[in-house]
Amino acid sequence: MELSELLKFTAKKGASDLHLKPMRPPLLRLNGKMIPLKTDALSPKQLEDMLLPILTPFQRERLDQNLAVDVGYGLQGVARFRANIYTQRGSYAAAFRRIPFKLPTIDDLELPDVLTSFAHLPAGMVIVTGPTGSGKSTTLAAIMKEITEKRPVHIVTIEDPIEYLLSDGVAAVSQREVGTDTPSFKEALKNVVRQDPDVIMVGEMRDWETMQTAITAAETGHLVFSTLHTNNAAQSIDRMLDSCPPALQRQVRSQLALVLRAIVSMKLVEKTDGAGLTAVVEVMINSPKIAKHIEQGETKDILEEIESSVGYYRMQSMNQSLLALLVHQKIDYDKAMEISTDPEDLSLKLRKLFPQIEESFRGGTMASFNDFSVITGLLDTKKLYEEQEEKWKMRMAEVQEEVVRLRQEVDDQRRLNDAKAKGYADLESEAARLRNETERAQKDAAQKIAALNERIKQLNQQLADYAGGRKPAANEGFFKR
Repeated sequence: MELSELLKFTAKKGASDLHLKPMRPPLLRLNGKMIPLKTDALSPKQLEDMLLPILTPFQRERLDQNLAVDVGYGLQGVARFRANIYTQRGSYAAAFRRIPFKLPTIDDLELPDVLTSFAHLPAGMVIVTGPTGSGKSTTLAAIMKEITEKRPVHIVTIEDPIEYLLSDGVAAVSQREVGTDTPSFKEALKNVVRQDPDVIMVGEMRDWETMQTAITAAETGHLVFSTLHTNNAAQSIDRMLDSCPPALQRQVRSQLALVLRAIVSMKLVEKTDGAGLTAVVEVMINSPKIAKHIEQGETKDILEEIESSVGYYRMQSMNQSLLALLVHQKIDYDKAMEISTDPEDLSLKLRKLFPQIEESFRGGTMASFNDFSVITGLLDTKKLYEEQEEKWKMRMAEVQEEVVRLRQEVDDQRRLNDAKAKGYADLESEAARLRNETERAQKDAAQKIAALNERIKQLNQQLADYAGGRKPAANEGFFKR
């Protein structure tokens, strides 16, 4: 049995992982389930002959020293595989994770659109978290693909081993593998700032030194992406703080509050139609309130802030993501409850927002006639409806009050306009009257001026006659008797 044949079969079936261990047939992980192949069990000698030839001398040395080694392995035209070869009970075993040659996009992975914006951040730190096999590396690869296609920058990745092969696009990409291109994450991160990077991708932050160097790189104006093995945003921050020396925790909280841009937490759940897995995604954006919680060590309050910031910052909690998947019928109710870390909260959200989903998946509101918890559930639902109805009544009363107020304002404005119109009419009438009086006064004045001019003319004539020696008659001028 050849290793290449097993890996080709793994890719053909669309399995995510191939597990090889002694005294068992090879195992494939299909849609999250381990399925053994119908073949003979593998012997320790077969496994040794399969696994050791794919190792370089350096990797073989690490396997001998650490009893485990990470390896990147590719089959031309098939896929790449991230392998961990380890010893168990004194024999070799291995787990191979299939990595397609074609990089997925954020849309291909059906992830929230807000993740696209992370690729266009100028600087800061973005962390992708989740358990093993939750899609962290694939999500990072999708974000890197967005950067390579849209931004003229230099990307440097540090991975152990290299998983997705990134091609140059608008961006230039340098991929460094621990053990092949650099002796350790720590050494690679020390040198990376001298390689003129704009974007740094660290495959995994495994220790405090790696975390510290990544934070420092983000502080100096780089955009840093990395992963952690944690379940949610609050746990990720606590993990980083717990990793650093106690004397530095206050300083690190301030640094994280400043440089952290987002934390994406992921889990995978089987789709309703059985056609693979889909991601459940918690998104935390470092808003001013989140930054304050981080700086003051109030990580317990982060979840509440995430759930209340959906509209403006486009954050969402894990339960809100499950709720969205249930509403769109992408996953089953039982799967959602199984994967949720707080199923009671998820159930409450369903009863409050979409009670028909909760009822249909539970088989109706009265699944059992002697189950008092069903009655309690109904009463709780009734109370929620009544509370919602009361809120709507209060809201409608406020709307009615607003309508009455606006109508009053309109009536007052109409009366004011009528009063102004009447005032304008009175002013126009008064102006017409004044014009008529002015015209009459002008005519009277013109007549009087004409009479006065005539009288002045007569007087001037009389004065002229008097000056010429003619005595005016007694009946003329001033001598008129």
